[in-house]
Amino acid sequence: MRSVNGTIRKNRRKKILKRAKGFRGGRRKLFRTAKDAIMKSDMWAYRDRKTKKRDFRKLWIVRINAACRQEGVSYSKFMHDLKKAGIELNRKSLSEIVVRQPEVFKEILKEVTTKAA
Repeated sequence: MRSVNGTIRKNRRKKILKRAKGFRGGRRKLFRTAKDAIMKSDMWAYRDRKTKKRDFRKLWIVRINAACRQEGVSYSKFMHDLKKAGIELNRKSLSEIVVRQPEVFKEILKEVTTKAA
């Protein structure tokens, strides 16, 4: 009897078609086009995992800058004074403080400006 690799091939195809769920047209139903679509989507996913980090950093900086400007201080001056004061808060936690507890951020800003002066 001849060995034809049937279950392995079927499982491989099933795995690809399962990942193509939600795609439109032949990209969902046909193995060859689904395989290409999956490869392409993996490419975009890899790229965008890197982009996501950049985008969030930009968002945090915009939030901190807006809060600083309301208090009459520029973002760069605030960050410089923060480092000089020895306060080790990253941009992510600072932006969370800005959004959730603005009064705490004002205290930090006051602390930083008095230590820097």
